[in-house]
Amino acid sequence: MIIDCHGHYTTAPKALENWRNAQIAGIKDPSVMPKVADLKISDDELRESIEANQLRLMKERGSDLTIFSPRASFMAHHIGDFQVSSTWAAICNELCYRVSQLFPDHFIPAAMLPQSPGVDPATCIPEMERCIRDYGNVGINLNPDPSGGHWTSPPLTDRVWYPIYEKMVEHDVPAMIHVSTSCNACFHTTGAHYLNADTTAFMQLIQGDLFKDFPTLRFIIPHGGGAVPYHWGRFRGLAQEMKKPLLKEHLLKNVVFDTCVYHQPGIDLLTKVIPVDNILFASEMIGAVRGIDPETGHYYDDTKRYIEASTIVVGSDRHKVYEGNARRVFPRLDAALKQKGQ
Repeated sequence: MIIDCHGHYTTAPKALENWRNAQIAGIKDPSVMPKVADLKISDDELRESIEANQLRLMKERGSDLTIFSPRASFMAHHIGDFQVSSTWAAICNELCYRVSQLFPDHFIPAAMLPQSPGVDPATCIPEMERCIRDYGNVGINLNPDPSGGHWTSPPLTDRVWYPIYEKMVEHDVPAMIHVSTSCNACFHTTGAHYLNADTTAFMQLIQGDLFKDFPTLRFIIPHGGGAVPYHWGRFRGLAQEMKKPLLKEHLLKNVVFDTCVYHQPGIDLLTKVIPVDNILFASEMIGAVRGIDPETGHYYDDTKRYIEASTIVVGSDRHKVYEGNARRVFPRLDAALKQKGQ
C-alpha cells in the first residue's frame, strides 16, 4: 500500500472560502458574522471536488491512501481570536471527516487545531479530542507560529506546549509541524515561511530535551525537513557543541520527515542523509507546487516517481517509505487498516 502522509483539502468548494471571507468581515462588523449553519455544502459537491482532483491524481500516480487535513494556508491562525479559530477549525475538520466517509478507502483525516496567538495551546484540546473520538482522526497539525510569520510563540520545547503533548501521548497520535499563511511580507508562504518553520522546529528540538519528558512523542517535519538534510553536518556539529547526544539518539527516535521534495536530486539527498526509518512518503498534492517540470515533463509534486527512480531506497526500504513507517508513526491509521483486513 502506498500511503501519502501529507494531503490537504485545497480543492474545497468555493462556498467554504466565501463563508470564511464573511467570517473575517464579521470580525470588524459583528452584524455580518455568518452562522455555521449558513455554510451549506452537499455530499455531491464534496465528491466532485475530490474525484476531479486529488482522487484522480492518486489513481493516475498510483497512491492508495492519503492522510487528509484542512488546507494549511487557510488555517490562518493569526486572524481574529480564539473563538474565530475555534469555529473555523471545527468547520474545516468536519469537511475532511465527511470526505473520509465518502471515500473511506482513500482518505483518513488529521485535525487542524484552533490555535490563536498568545492563547494557551491547552484551549485546543477539546477540538483535538473531538476529532480523534468522533471523526477517527489519526494525527494533528501543530502550528509552531500562530502569529503568521512573526514568531511570537515560545519554542516547541517550552512547557506551554506540554498539555498538547500530553494528549498526543495519551491518544497515541503524532503531529505534523506545519505553519499556515505568512502575513509577513518578508516571507513567502510556501517558498520561505513553510521551509523556515521546518528548519526552525528541528533546531528548537535540538536545543531542548523534550523527548526526555515525552519519550513516545512523535513529530513529522514536512517538506523534506526544510534545510535539515542539506545542512545535516551543521546540525550535528551544533548539537555536539551544545553537549547534546548524537542526533540519532537525541531526535531520530521521535522525529520523521516526509518526501515533499520536488526534484530527484533533492529526494536523493534526503534519502542518503536521513535514515530510511525516518522517511514517510508524501506529496502534499494538490498543494504548493502544481505545475509540470519542463525538465521532466511530469508534475513536480509527483513524488512517487522520485522514489521509484531512487537507487538508494530499494527493496524492503521502499516498503518502509511507502507504508511501513506511516503505520508505525500513525498507530491509529494502522489499527483502522487492520480493521479492514489491510
